[in-house]
Amino acid sequence: MSNPTADWEKFGDRFYRKIKLYDAIFDKDLELENYVIAGAPCAGAIALYRDEDKLHTYRGSQNAKSSIDVYSCSGKLIRRINWDKGSIRGLGWSEEENLLVVTEDGTVRCYFDLQGDFTEFSLGNGADENGVRSCRFWSTGFVAMLSNNHLIAVSNYTEPRPKLLAIPPSDSVHSWTVIAPAYTLSRSVEVFLAIGQTIYVVDSSEAEDRVLPNGPFKYVSVSPNGLYVTLYTEDGKVWVITTDFQNKLGEYESKTKTVPKDVQWCGNDSILLAWEDEVHMIGPNGSVVKYFYDGWIHLLADIDGVRLINNDVCEFLQRVPDTTEEIFKLGSTSPASVLLDGVEQLDKKSPKADEYIQLIRSSLPDAVAVCVQAAGQEYNTHWQKQLLKAASFGKSVLDLYSSDDFVDMCEKLRVLNAVRDYRIGLPLSLDQYERLSSEKLVQRLITRHEYLLAIRVSDYLRLPTNRIYVHWASEKVRNSSEDADTICNTVVNKMANKRGISFEVIARAAYDEGRPHLATELLNHESRAGKQVPLLLSMSEDELALDKAVASGDTDLVFFVLLRLKKNLPLASFFRLLTHRPVATALVESSAREQDQSLLKDLFYQDDRRLDSANLLFSDALNQTAPQTKSDKIKLASKVLADNTKDPNTSLHTKFYQEAQVLIRLQASLDNDLHNGEKVYTGLSLNSTLHRLILTSNGKRANKVASDFRISDKVFAWIRLRALVAKRDWSELQEIAHKNKKSSIGWEPYYNEILGAGKPDLAGGTFVAKCTTLTSRERSEMFVKCGMITKAAEELAKTRDVEGLEELRTRASGHGLAEIDRHLSQLRPKR
Repeated sequence: MSNPTADWEKFGDRFYRKIKLYDAIFDKDLELENYVIAGAPCAGAIALYRDEDKLHTYRGSQNAKSSIDVYSCSGKLIRRINWDKGSIRGLGWSEEENLLVVTEDGTVRCYFDLQGDFTEFSLGNGADENGVRSCRFWSTGFVAMLSNNHLIAVSNYTEPRPKLLAIPPSDSVHSWTVIAPAYTLSRSVEVFLAIGQTIYVVDSSEAEDRVLPNGPFKYVSVSPNGLYVTLYTEDGKVWVITTDFQNKLGEYESKTKTVPKDVQWCGNDSILLAWEDEVHMIGPNGSVVKYFYDGWIHLLADIDGVRLINNDVCEFLQRVPDTTEEIFKLGSTSPASVLLDGVEQLDKKSPKADEYIQLIRSSLPDAVAVCVQAAGQEYNTHWQKQLLKAASFGKSVLDLYSSDDFVDMCEKLRVLNAVRDYRIGLPLSLDQYERLSSEKLVQRLITRHEYLLAIRVSDYLRLPTNRIYVHWASEKVRNSSEDADTICNTVVNKMANKRGISFEVIARAAYDEGRPHLATELLNHESRAGKQVPLLLSMSEDELALDKAVASGDTDLVFFVLLRLKKNLPLASFFRLLTHRPVATALVESSAREQDQSLLKDLFYQDDRRLDSANLLFSDALNQTAPQTKSDKIKLASKVLADNTKDPNTSLHTKFYQEAQVLIRLQASLDNDLHNGEKVYTGLSLNSTLHRLILTSNGKRANKVASDFRISDKVFAWIRLRALVAKRDWSELQEIAHKNKKSSIGWEPYYNEILGAGKPDLAGGTFVAKCTTLTSRERSEMFVKCGMITKAAEELAKTRDVEGLEELRTRASGHGLAEIDRHLSQLRPKR
């Protein structure tokens, strides 16, 4: 196995390595020099678009069609997106691997997967009039420069809100770049413009001239951490300064008059200058390393290095990680390096293995940790195994050691080695993987349709797999040519016993593809009605949506469906849907009674519910204040019922309405006669009218009204009793007791009402004795409540109730006690 330092280059006091990831990337006929190339972060996909400003070799009409080709890093074609929208002025990627395409007229397309689905928005702010010249991207946004040098920033792809930055000078811009908001003091994007001999810094509020000499600058590039900026001058010099333009950190003389094709940072320590087939890497103190290639080379910067791509090879250039350098550097005597040598001696079964362990015994835990980390930084599986073997050897000697880091690294390496395979083409470094996260890595596999590997990785890392199955099923219904029933059975069988499966998402994909029958069939397997109903409504499956909502038992969901249907359908069609659906009809009625009486009237009319219509009119009449209006509405209610001969209750309701009209006329007459037109009786019920008449000493009129309306004796007796008690007309009540031996409601209500009104002498002195249907004990208790202990004792003595007298004695005092004792002495037998 080759030495791991074979591809290292010493660079000042640091080492850099160039790792060969894949070879034979593109077809030899593909002229990369004529393409605009953009790479997604974290070893993501590569987008190619033919540069419209360059001539191309004609290869037939098919190849002449404009397209955006998306490849993996290994050269595998993922998707070809046909393009006919116009000239492309910006091509970039988001952190989620969404492809951003900006056209000359300011239209922006965001391809949210690698299969051609996109959302679209416009930059506005004059972009369509002046035209977009170029764009610069960062992980969550981009800045577009117009032909008049105006700058438009979009800081969020999910909710894009294009914003015009401060207006810079209109002079020619030689080069420009952006600093992401995460690395600026203002937390908003800043733009560096090379105009004339200097640099302008533009943000949302101002365009500031930093007054730099020695311009113009042909390239401006900012380091990944946002702390440093590289400037390439017209005379071939490379400057490195801080982004606040206060300190100049270095200068390099390229000694060439040809301007490089690209300038990129490699990490935060070195800069790459790329010509057609040559790359210079410049580091601190002016140190330089040169790389030469057979064909045109493209630079794709990443968070911890740069990918170098041409037709033949894809390489990754990065600074050698500290742990790797500590172990493999020539002449290294670090504990981790000694531990690696020790495991090699162990393989040879040499006793020197134990000598090496004893030599680094005190530093063994640190040596194990370094070997574990170094294994993660290696792309070569042989050295991964050797380093992990060394770590395992070291931790086996330790008495106390947590293997969590070792196990985690083994998991990470197994995943990384799987996705680095040329058939997948995701050559992630450890740093990129940790920044990307395992969930987003699985999402990348899903968008590439690598479902099997995505499931295996998810199972291995204990991640949910439901979204993988849902995505597979969605693609199945989009692309399969089989009939709907076959596809539905295939999907349902595949999803059997899988947790968290959303058939609503799959059904929506089928509906969007123009297969509504398949979408309906799939929705039948969705267990959540709240997911079924909205899609059914959007599919115009109104009846099915309403039935599903009713079956769910969720009244809020039923209301949601009813509101949508009422809004979108003609009223007659809406009412027809309610036919034979009593739950939905009841909900409409309950809601309409409070909020929309006209809808309720229409519903009753549509269903020929004359009795309900009449009752609704009658209820509306009761809410009126003018007597004539009330009477008119009641007449209308009677008219509605006139033809309803089928309902046996019709005659009864008609009678009620007629009596209501008589009552309205009576109340109007009473108001005129007794209160000079003031509305005292208007709006009262019949019982309240009688109560008010008695209360105002109009007893004769009350008797006549009761007779006219055939009020029963019991009802009228109750009304009169309560009115007289409220009036405190005790003499009238006493007269009623003297004139009448019997009462239609009995005499107990008189006793209770009068006692409750605070007149115990009348209640006890007059009405207790008339309660002849009660027992002596009950009458005695009534006397006690009135405070008449003596009469209570007399009542018990009449029936010779000695036990009752003794119980009463415990509650008596004073004269009452003496009376009770007298009665007891009379009733007890003498000795």
